[in-house]
Amino acid sequence: MLLPRDPNDDRDVIMEIKAGAGGDESAIFAGDLLRMYTRYAEKQGWKVETIETTDSDMGGYKDVSIAIKSKGVQEPGKTPYAKLKFEGGVHRVQRVPETESQGRIHTSAAGVLILPEAEEVDVDLNMNDLRIDVYRSSGPGGQSVNTTDSAVRITHIPTGIVVSCQNEKSQLQNKESALRILRARMLAAAQEEAERIAAIERKSQVRTVDRSERIRTYNFPENRLSDHRVNYKANNLDSVMNGDLDAVIQALLDNDRAAKLSGEN
Repeated sequence: MLLPRDPNDDRDVIMEIKAGAGGDESAIFAGDLLRMYTRYAEKQGWKVETIETTDSDMGGYKDVSIAIKSKGVQEPGKTPYAKLKFEGGVHRVQRVPETESQGRIHTSAAGVLILPEAEEVDVDLNMNDLRIDVYRSSGPGGQSVNTTDSAVRITHIPTGIVVSCQNEKSQLQNKESALRILRARMLAAAQEEAERIAAIERKSQVRTVDRSERIRTYNFPENRLSDHRVNYKANNLDSVMNGDLDAVIQALLDNDRAAKLSGEN
């Protein structure tokens, strides 16, 4: 049976990774996730572009935003968004941190947000709806890393969406990066609202990933990866952290297809 294609499946991806509960260990894990997704993208022949990073004092990232882009035309279902759309959610890690002297296992988490990258034509962005603030860039610990007001914070007043960028030395480049993330977030918000309204009209449940829920656990002592949405478990965490995500991603795609087929019957 032919299923309707996700209209976003042809798009590239904006990925945001944010450290959560767990302090420094969570920030280190956010860096591990960035490395994992970067290596996966390289294996797919995609390009990874860093948009914005906020480093932590002990290594890793408080948050990081990247673009994952296909090189040229990709086969249907093999584009960045088609493969990565179910990676959004809370990722939990269980391991002994390097700073732990007693050998105790700690649990921390990081959040991953997957957004289809928006083109300018996708989002009607009225510049009069934006408040743009500039300030000096700061590095770990809050110290200034630039003597000019090159960092940019953009607030979309109607929705309250706020995006900050300070990675580039140029204020113009930071503004362009911030607008890029803002468009992606606005497109995602508009599509989520459209799905919500459509679900009410159809009186059927639209399946979405609840980003507030833990979706996956990375258990380092047991070398085990568990995805709680599809009851997927595999004892190859070392390979997964090096970008070997094909099996778990395929399990999620198969589950989504089965759920859609079941919903149509």
